[in-house]
Amino acid sequence: MGKVRLLVGTRKGAFILTSDGTRKDWTVSGPHFAGWEIYHLKGSPVDPDRLYASQSSGWFGQVVQRSNDGGLTWEAVSNNFVYEGVAGTHQWYDGTPHPWEFKRVWHLEPSLTCPDTLYAGAEDAALFRSVDAGASWTELAGLRTHGTGPAWQPGAGGMCLHTILLDPLNPQRIFIAISAAGAFRTDDGGQSWKPINRGLHSLYIPDPAAEVGHCVHHMALHPSRPETLYMQKHWDVMRSDDAGDSWREISGNLPTDFGFVVDVHAHEPETLYVVPIKSDSEHFPLDGQLRVYRSVSGGDEWEPLTKGLPQSNCYVNVLRDAMAVDTLDDCGIYFGTTGGQLYASADSGDNWQAIVRDLPAVLSVEVQTLP
Repeated sequence: MGKVRLLVGTRKGAFILTSDGTRKDWTVSGPHFAGWEIYHLKGSPVDPDRLYASQSSGWFGQVVQRSNDGGLTWEAVSNNFVYEGVAGTHQWYDGTPHPWEFKRVWHLEPSLTCPDTLYAGAEDAALFRSVDAGASWTELAGLRTHGTGPAWQPGAGGMCLHTILLDPLNPQRIFIAISAAGAFRTDDGGQSWKPINRGLHSLYIPDPAAEVGHCVHHMALHPSRPETLYMQKHWDVMRSDDAGDSWREISGNLPTDFGFVVDVHAHEPETLYVVPIKSDSEHFPLDGQLRVYRSVSGGDEWEPLTKGLPQSNCYVNVLRDAMAVDTLDDCGIYFGTTGGQLYASADSGDNWQAIVRDLPAVLSVEVQTLP
């Protein structure tokens, strides 16, 4: 039957939840690193007990943690994130030049083939790689030094590199997204990068169809079809079928196309999930009703999923890294809220239950499907 392990990052620590394949009863471990912001935890797909966590604090800075036993014990590894060469400047909120400054790691992405290799997406936007399990980090500077870099500008949450997608069929190809520069792709292992934003339309920037400057909130792909990408932008849900070279809007009948998360069913590449949020100034569900929307046709046509979710007086948000899917035969879907609730569905979203209700605000959710 297998079992699942949820890795949950919150504003005040990390939590690890485990269940068998029924996903009805859960054991909660934590808080790990109590009091610290845990932007992201993720396990190696090669060695599931190898976990990495990004721990940060306004007082004490950035710490990357590693576990070799599934989160029972942890050790701090290197936190020496140094931009290569002269860092230079990007645009500040008012359009003036601003020095590039490392603040924190938003996302950790372990390699698909080696437990000691992983990528870190940082604020201010940069991509770092470690090949020694976090003992040292090297910037893949071709991204930050792309010719458009001086024109990048932070979004409301900072200029964060928050999405890292590794192509399972092409080890030289990586997709990343930066808020609010846009999406980029490398086809040579990170040496060179190209913006992949053609087809995005953003009314709040001077040139709505600009090469960069789009506020991408999250991207997802299905491992069997990595040429197809799904994107939740600041406004608009988008789809690309040519690895990001062009995009088309698939918001369809969504009640609002603002949101943060997007994810894909583990066994159905055309089934995807989003959580619409009212607007960019009101970060909560429409009418106080928490609804996941599912499309089984790759977008455009969406259905609300509400069974087990609060349908009145609910004013939480679901942040960009706070949704995950497991790979059991009946695909499990999970998401966490800024209100501290963690919801799970063991039947692809038809029915939901709150498996824990009173955590600190949830920043990220990842799931491991274990033997």
